[in-house]
Amino acid sequence: MKINEYITKDGKKMRFGYTTGSCAVAASKAAAIMLLSHKTLDSVCLMTPKGIDLNLEINDIQISENKVKCAIKKDSGDDPDVTNGILIYSEVELIQENEILIDGGIGIGRVTKPGLNQPVGAAAINSVPRQMICRELNSVREEFSYDGGFSVTVSAPEGVEIAKKTYNSRLGIIGGISILGTSGIVDPMSDSAIIDTIKAEINLKNAAGRKYLLLTPGNYGEDYLKSAVDFESVADDAVKTSNFIGNAIDYGADLGFCGILLVGHIGKIVKLAGGLFNTHSKYGDCRGEIFAAHSILSGADACTAKSILNCVTTDEMIAEIDKAGLRDIVFESLMKRIKFNLNARVFEKIDVGAVTFSQKYGFLGMTDNAENLLNKIKGEL
Repeated sequence: MKINEYITKDGKKMRFGYTTGSCAVAASKAAAIMLLSHKTLDSVCLMTPKGIDLNLEINDIQISENKVKCAIKKDSGDDPDVTNGILIYSEVELIQENEILIDGGIGIGRVTKPGLNQPVGAAAINSVPRQMICRELNSVREEFSYDGGFSVTVSAPEGVEIAKKTYNSRLGIIGGISILGTSGIVDPMSDSAIIDTIKAEINLKNAAGRKYLLLTPGNYGEDYLKSAVDFESVADDAVKTSNFIGNAIDYGADLGFCGILLVGHIGKIVKLAGGLFNTHSKYGDCRGEIFAAHSILSGADACTAKSILNCVTTDEMIAEIDKAGLRDIVFESLMKRIKFNLNARVFEKIDVGAVTFSQKYGFLGMTDNAENLLNKIKGEL
């Protein structure tokens, strides 16, 4: 049953969905009720931490003497989630001990690295869904005056294949998907979900005792790291930040990393010279203005600045700078400003540097501390 709750983003009306965590909780609640009442249910109600009440259809009910298994179909709303439409199962079994045991079955990943929401060896069922399962099952236990406990096994048969489309293996979650959700609700096109993934990767580095952090915005940066001789040995160590460069730097600084090195395509990195730390175009596109300003500072004439402002891509802008014979001095000016803004971002508490490139021109420039930061990162590997 779909949620009829909407949010407007960028002028579009978008429907909320519900998380894998809500599915696991609802399936567990329904199974426990059917187990103790000896009656089948068509649907189950669940109040999410966000305050939205769900009424969810129950699928594939399997009843035996001491256990019941059933499923809830995941609905991501208008969010492009790879888990949309899959069945999340919960098998609930009566046990004598007065406790609630929660584990993962087929399709639920296992944690293999420290620093994640659950300890190494545990099923990748995050703390909020676990707390919600306990809350709902304690309520069911009280309703039916049941003095024993429950053993809960959450599974997702499609999870093994779906996990291959996620960052789970990179995070150290092997064998399936994670059961996630802090609000119980999927906010369509949620920035917070991406930021949470970035933070999870940084947490892994922190838990491993690392003091220096390597960041790159995306696939271009990752490809450059793998192809550049100076960086190939650290390529697999980089945390992808997407457009959320500022959030990643803030989080790394808050965790106490001694230094952070950012390696990225000039199309994103140049925006840092203008103080833009979320590099998505909807927050501003000042690439031409920044290049034009630093060209003027470096001795370019008004004609060159005007040509730069008429360019569409940063490669075209660099070509105009090359015509004026100013590439080296312009990039020296840009990297100084980028370092200034990086220092301001972290209040000069830690050492932060940057390296930038383009696919057409290769290496373009770096801050004066970048080489030292790179050596520190190599020394920790």
